[in-house]
Amino acid sequence: MDQKPSAAATVSAAPTSTLGATTPNDGTVLPFPLTPTASVAAPSLQESKHQRRVEENHLPKDAPNVLIVLLDDVGFGLAETYGGPIHTPTLTKIANEGITYNSFHTTSICSPSRASLLTGRNHQRVGSGTIAERALDFDGYTGVIPRSSATLAKTLGYYGYKTAAFGKWHNTPATETTAMGPFTLWPTGEGIGFDYFYGFLAGETSQWEPRLFENFNAIEPPHDEKYHLSSDLADRALSWMKRHRSFAPDKPFFMYWAPGAAHGPHQIFKEWADKYKGQFNDGWDALRVKTFNRQKELGWIPAEAELTPRADSMDSWDSIPDAQRPFQIRLMEVFAGFVEHVDAQVGRVIDGLEELGIRDNTIVFYIWGDNGSSAEGQHGTVSELLAQNMIPNTIEQQIEALNKIGGLDALGGPQTDSMYHAGWAWAGDTPFRYTKLIASHFGGTRNPLAISWPAGIKPDKTPRAQFHHLNDIVPTIYEILGIKPPAVVDGFTQDPIDGTGMAYTFANAAAPGTKLTQYFENNGSRGIYHDGWFACTFGPLTPWATSNPGLATWDSRNDVWELYDMRTDFTQAHDLAAKEPKRLADMQALFLKEAEANKVFPIGAGIWTRIHPEDRTKPPYTSWVFDANTRRMAEFAAPGLGRESNHVAITAEFGENASGVLYALGGAGGGMALYIDQGQLVYEYNMMIIERYIGRSPDKIRSGKHKIEVDTKIAKPGAPAAVLLTVDGVEVASIDVKRTVPAAFTASETFDVGVDLGSAVSLDYFDRAPFPFNGKIESVTVELR
Repeated sequence: MDQKPSAAATVSAAPTSTLGATTPNDGTVLPFPLTPTASVAAPSLQESKHQRRVEENHLPKDAPNVLIVLLDDVGFGLAETYGGPIHTPTLTKIANEGITYNSFHTTSICSPSRASLLTGRNHQRVGSGTIAERALDFDGYTGVIPRSSATLAKTLGYYGYKTAAFGKWHNTPATETTAMGPFTLWPTGEGIGFDYFYGFLAGETSQWEPRLFENFNAIEPPHDEKYHLSSDLADRALSWMKRHRSFAPDKPFFMYWAPGAAHGPHQIFKEWADKYKGQFNDGWDALRVKTFNRQKELGWIPAEAELTPRADSMDSWDSIPDAQRPFQIRLMEVFAGFVEHVDAQVGRVIDGLEELGIRDNTIVFYIWGDNGSSAEGQHGTVSELLAQNMIPNTIEQQIEALNKIGGLDALGGPQTDSMYHAGWAWAGDTPFRYTKLIASHFGGTRNPLAISWPAGIKPDKTPRAQFHHLNDIVPTIYEILGIKPPAVVDGFTQDPIDGTGMAYTFANAAAPGTKLTQYFENNGSRGIYHDGWFACTFGPLTPWATSNPGLATWDSRNDVWELYDMRTDFTQAHDLAAKEPKRLADMQALFLKEAEANKVFPIGAGIWTRIHPEDRTKPPYTSWVFDANTRRMAEFAAPGLGRESNHVAITAEFGENASGVLYALGGAGGGMALYIDQGQLVYEYNMMIIERYIGRSPDKIRSGKHKIEVDTKIAKPGAPAAVLLTVDGVEVASIDVKRTVPAAFTASETFDVGVDLGSAVSLDYFDRAPFPFNGKIESVTVELR
């Protein structure tokens, strides 16, 4: 491990933040200085004295282990624990053994929530105003967590904790995820500070063929029909805890366990989905009412809380044609099985704590979601990145494509990247309005939290209703440990913590809340909480709409705001803007003040690449030379094949009846591949499953050395493509792709030469994947045009 520079030596030159926040720094400089030696080094051994220095302990006696569990894309109204339809025995166990919070908040979206959670700061303050793949060169949206905002892992590591992260990361710049790094902002990089990482760097991945890393090393999962990522993450966490016991039993640990579930693609074993057969036949409107009634019966929400209505722009269940209902129902059954399964894996980790005898002094934060349930499946889909690419499609197209690969039984399997209808997401966010991506209303931002610490918290079933946020977890842990936020870490003067400690609520459910103000903003949807009131505006993006034609002309200054009294209106049911114009104006002004201080400007920057796809994050190169060693090149770091005009030239040795992939980008949910099958050259453009464009050479390629060229012309993002294949200068096939993918085929699949790792692009070689080329590739040259 590289020796870190002396903080004392570099502090004068360190970057300094001038922004205000709630928690001051205490002057501590990390890393702590080395204790002076008591040994005496004289000219001779006889004159010298040896005495080992005693390692200084900076933690209280019996400092607890810390386990943070963060599920993905699960809303307030899903868990059986709190009145929802999905069986969640582990969440129930943690809640029953500890305390729960029904007014806990996230940022409404993935990367920002995780950055806020891990640093204790507001998301734009730490450069994470949008997801890593949509990062921009505005200060609040770079996708780079600054060294001036040290993570919890970094700080606890210097205090003596052993630290590990498992699962989804999504806080490394998308162009920095290849084998060449840079690795500073990887989980175990110097800028983040975990000791160990096992998981995936992107926002999502296949549960069957995940694009995994162990620390800095790419890992391929086994080709095993019993494999599932959530189970693998539990296995790895249990193994790590046992290694911790063996090698550092005197040190506490911090584990961050953040699985990909239940983010799309929704993928789970058929038997888990089948547990929910018939349970959703009445549709999402009826499910929402049932959930709301159970929430009240359990006392999870106030007796006076009101059920908010469905948005006019969202489908009612009654509007779904009978022929489409089995498709919509099965999508929800798959999702429910996916969620129950991941809760069971959390249970295995908790059981591991008990088996090791360390459960009593481990504080568990079980955060039920990094945002509300996701409406990005829109009208229900077999390829969920259709929404991110804003590609128009119909349910008839979806079902037709699904029937070609096995019908309803294929949902949840490796050949689909399925995601449920937005109506199910809305039901999963009961009793609130809207869904993930909407920061103005609690359907996007309010998520249950359960905390259990047998040695430190007495169980209490009364929900804590104090207004809190992800940025409050770090200061809560610091408070428990008697740590004040450091002033300098690794030579960087630290930004103040934005969060407020929650320990005052542990023993007193009725304690007055201490968090006075908290702003929210995502994709122009925004709001601000202040002293019991909440002002907000919906913003320009409707997540469940297939297209949002007004994005390019939207002006944040013209948005209409709403006002709610959270002291009496738990669900934002009654807009008081017309009755309290002065208060609303004051709240709007406060939002602008907070926004300026936290680098939120320009408001709505998260939609920039939807309006300007040409500004998507991408590498600086326009030409590359690859060979058979090129594997696992993340799509956002790879050439824009399938999205931009380009020319590819391959020089390779072919045997008789050669077979295998020459190169591929993407996966089953969308991608493009050039391969050879029994001597026949094949090009396939998988347009997000719903359309496939295939061209084949009429004759086999003879054995020997050949030059294959692929010329692709695309006028603009999303436009049709004209693809021409030649062998040794002779045209062998042309393909007209009627529409292309403007932004990305997938979130985590890769560009590979000589093989198609991960999820297979083509159904033709799906059962033979990764379908390695059995010849010899000398070079693959790519030029963007």
